[in-house]
Amino acid sequence: MATEHDYFGIVGDYWSEMIEYADQRVEVVLEAEDEMVASAALDAAAVLVGELELVDDELRSAFVSQLDSGSTPVMRFLDVLLDPELEQAEEIDAAIGRDSGDRQVDALRSLSLLRVDLRPEADGPGEPFAEFEYALAPDDSDERLIAAIDIGREVVDVRFEG
Repeated sequence: MATEHDYFGIVGDYWSEMIEYADQRVEVVLEAEDEMVASAALDAAAVLVGELELVDDELRSAFVSQLDSGSTPVMRFLDVLLDPELEQAEEIDAAIGRDSGDRQVDALRSLSLLRVDLRPEADGPGEPFAEFEYALAPDDSDERLIAAIDIGREVVDVRFEG
């Protein structure tokens, strides 16, 4: 028996929608392996979709706070993308839409949010309730920065894929 929700409708294995805010189109996906997902978790997922811009800003700030540590996934992501020897260096430079004088911060503020994966069955503290996938010049680069947050919107994981 499938679960029905006011925002998501019938919750089965997969739900997807394109959300627009600012100048971005973000694919939001709800993946539910279990048909009996808690209504409170679905409600929290719906609120997160409604506050996507706010959560995006919070994550970008969290990325900036990781610039002080040299071995974070954020730093590895930036080291690869901001390498002047990179084949796509011109495309990456063109994708950085800000010029504050701090190239790393400008790159993080210029990231495109591509996709948000919601996992309402992971509704405990410290569990990856939602994953946010970011890229800089996504059409020209395969490098991704992925942040996972729990239901309380605490960052539980950041990883670099590329």
